[in-house]
Amino acid sequence: MSERIYKKIEIVGTSTQGVDDAIRNAIETANKTVSNIGWFEVIETTGRVIEGKITQFQVTMKVGFLLERE
Repeated sequence: MSERIYKKIEIVGTSTQGVDDAIRNAIETANKTVSNIGWFEVIETTGRVIEGKITQFQVTMKVGFLLERE
């Protein structure tokens, strides 16, 4: 039986376009240096407001990835 071991990291994605774009930006960027990403969980959504206008969306996520075994 093959047992799998996962690791979780926390990342923050940002976008001026919206929450969905912030999530996609974060996952696509993390995928360049983290192998085997299998899932994510949004744990916090925040944003930046300047002069009454939303200027940036920020999404804090936990990202899980499979550790490779030797």
